[in-house]
Amino acid sequence: MVVQRKYSPEARNVVFTVPNVISMFRILSIPIIAYLVVKHMMIASLVLLAVSAASDGLDGLVARKFNQVSKLGQILDPIADRLLIFCSVLALCVGRVIPWWMLVFVALRDVTMGVLILVLAQHDYGPLPVHFVGKAGTAVLMVAIVSLMVAEINPALPPLHMLHLFAIACAVWGIALYWLAGIIYLRQGIELIVKDRR
Repeated sequence: MVVQRKYSPEARNVVFTVPNVISMFRILSIPIIAYLVVKHMMIASLVLLAVSAASDGLDGLVARKFNQVSKLGQILDPIADRLLIFCSVLALCVGRVIPWWMLVFVALRDVTMGVLILVLAQHDYGPLPVHFVGKAGTAVLMVAIVSLMVAEINPALPPLHMLHLFAIACAVWGIALYWLAGIIYLRQGIELIVKDRR
């Protein structure tokens, strides 16, 4: 696999673009979603989460269609995804929906990746290409988060109780894939750093 140095040629060094504004609003919505989850206002949090998810697809579409791909946008988008997962898991833990160990594993993985990104930046590398395992892990975790939120609308209902158990299983698998992707990224990053030192 060839990893391009710095950023892709299409990315421009601009800040104020429509996709970047959308990404910033998405990031600002995350604490509100987390607050609603903690307060067990699940319907409202699901609505806001749906809007956030729609904006995620919209900013990428606008960036490609109107040639507004930027270096800042390439950083903001994954940051928004990581923050959404971390804050959602944190809120579910605070709301006593899931155990705290899940948050510990998610946080450790994100901190590890954050350090890797900073180290790679010192070697003049941008974000590593997104791996399929990473996409799968993020997708499974988001399915788990949404399912847990839906299940908490009325946990006493048998179907929603079953959904809760399904969501916990998804969360465990999602965290496993999340870490597997992290290991893959670490290996790629170390290979690039070693290559630079030769």
